This record gives sequence, structure tokens and C-alpha cells, in this order.
Amino acid sequence: MLTALLFLLSAGAIYLACEYFVNGVEWFGQKLNLGATATGTVLAAFGTALPESAVTFVAVVFGRTPEQRDIGVGAALGGPLVLATIAYAVVGLALWGNRHRLQRTDNLVRVNHPRLARDQFWFLTIFVVKCGLGLVAFAIKPWLGVLFLAAYGLYVWRELKHDDVVPEDEDPLEPLKLQPRAANPAIAMIALQTALALAVIAIASHTFVKQIEAIGEAFQLSPHLVALVLSPVATELPETINALIWVRQGKERLALANISGAMMIQATIPSSLALFATPWLFDAPLMVAGVLTGIAVIFLWWLFRRGKVDGRLLMPVGLLYGVFAGYVIWHFASA
Repeated sequence: MLTALLFLLSAGAIYLACEYFVNGVEWFGQKLNLGATATGTVLAAFGTALPESAVTFVAVVFGRTPEQRDIGVGAALGGPLVLATIAYAVVGLALWGNRHRLQRTDNLVRVNHPRLARDQFWFLTIFVVKCGLGLVAFAIKPWLGVLFLAAYGLYVWRELKHDDVVPEDEDPLEPLKLQPRAANPAIAMIALQTALALAVIAIASHTFVKQIEAIGEAFQLSPHLVALVLSPVATELPETINALIWVRQGKERLALANISGAMMIQATIPSSLALFATPWLFDAPLMVAGVLTGIAVIFLWWLFRRGKVDGRLLMPVGLLYGVFAGYVIWHFASA
């Protein structure tokens, strides 16, 4: 009962904190004169990616056994798979479910399509290199982690340099929740709200993951199933909830920018940490995770490259995570 209560309370805390976080980070972006998309790809993505990056850091740096370090490698592969499948599917489902609320006559995704297509291609290029390194062993491989950090720095520079503006038909910023009557809230209050929300997200996410693990043990689920399938979904919950909140507000541009930016972080920073501290060699489930992530990203790149995307087309990509879960269950059941 305690586990069930903590599970529900932590999930609710994550959602409530995300409401405050997305509100604060939008104001933060405006105060820093960041463009529309950079707020999602850089500020929001970096903030919500901190919990799972911390999971990888702790696992690969402080893990005492190869099995503990493998958790970090799994997190570095599982995060992008969740974001490329479940998170995009949630956006498509939310758009379809809120079309009447948003007073829209179609299900089209209102975003900068060429930019999102470039983001998918950028991610895919880095991800292919990252997966390729997981198939070979050589002496200088750990040093290549520096290249992944440099790649993320280059991505951030590009996002800040080539940013866009808020579309005219998008709703204006809601008042800051800590200063609801202020037309121009103080930067200190914006920073305080964003930092507090992020702290709650981190603590609640950690609690949520622990309860997932406890539930797995209670139902006698395989530890591999929990580590490879359930835990990545839990750690990527903040990004998914952020996307859901922004879509309900008619701001799918910010929702998809947050997912895209988080995917880039997951493809670079946790991977560099794992390269520094582990052999970075993949077993069969990790190879399958890499292949399915690649399939999902290629499909998304193709969709956005067309320049006109029906939100309903994003929903089927979530089925790929079901394929991965089914494979992991079969793999360890037959071992």
C-alpha cells in the first residue's frame, strides 16, 4: 500500500511540478531574449534531462560491478527510444484529443517542419556513430566521449544562432504562477519558480523510479525487464508530461522542441559519461533498442521533411516501444 501511495503521489507531484516548470521556463526564455524554439530545445530539455543524466552518471562512475555500470549504458540507450516513440505518440494523441478544445478543424502539427527534420537528421547521425561504437572495442574509444560533448555544444550554438519567433496564432504567455498579477515578473521569481519545480521533478522522478522497481519485485518481474523497459519510461516522464501540457495549450512547437532537445542530450551527454567509464559494448537487447530508435527517427525525419504532418501519424510510432518490450520479455524468458 505504501508503494502504491508513493507511486501515485510521485506521479502527481511530477505533473504539478511540470506545470510550474513549463510556465517558468517560458518566462525565462523571454527574459533571456531566447527565441521560441530554443526555449524548448535548450532550456526545457536541459532541465528535464538532468534526472536521467544523473542516473547514468551515478551508475557508470560509482557503480561497483559491471552489472551496475550496465544500468548506465541501458539508460543512455533507453532514453532516446522512449522519446522517439512514446513521447511523440503522446503528442499526436494529445493533439487529436484536444482539437475541439483548441478550436481546430484539422489535426495538423503547427511547427517549423524543416527545422525539426534537421534535428532528426542531426540526432540520427550522432546516434548511428554512438551505436557503431557499441559494436567494436579499441583502446582509444573512451576518449571519443569528448566528441559527443563537443557535438552537443555545437548543437546548442546552432539552436541559439538560428532561432525562430512565436507564431501569431499561438496563445500568449500565461502569468507567472508565483506572481500571477505581475505583467512583467521579476527574473528572481522566475528563477525561483523554475528551480523549485526542477528540484521537485528530480526528487519525484527518483521516487517514481524506485516505486517502479518495487512494483516489479512485488510482481516478480525480471530485473532486466524493469531496468530496460519500465525504468526508461519513468525517467523520461517529465519530458512526456511537458509535451502533454504544452500541446493542451496549443503550443506543440514547444512540446516537440523539448522532446527534440532532450533526445540530443540523451544522444551525447549520458553517452559520453558511459564511454569514459565503461567498455560501451552492446548486448542483444541494446542492439535492438538502437535499431528501433533508428527506425522511429527515420520515420519522423521523413514525416517532417514533407512539410505537412497530421498529428495522428505520430501515434503509431509508439508501437515500436511495445515491440521492444515484447522482445526483451522473450529474450530473457528464453535465456
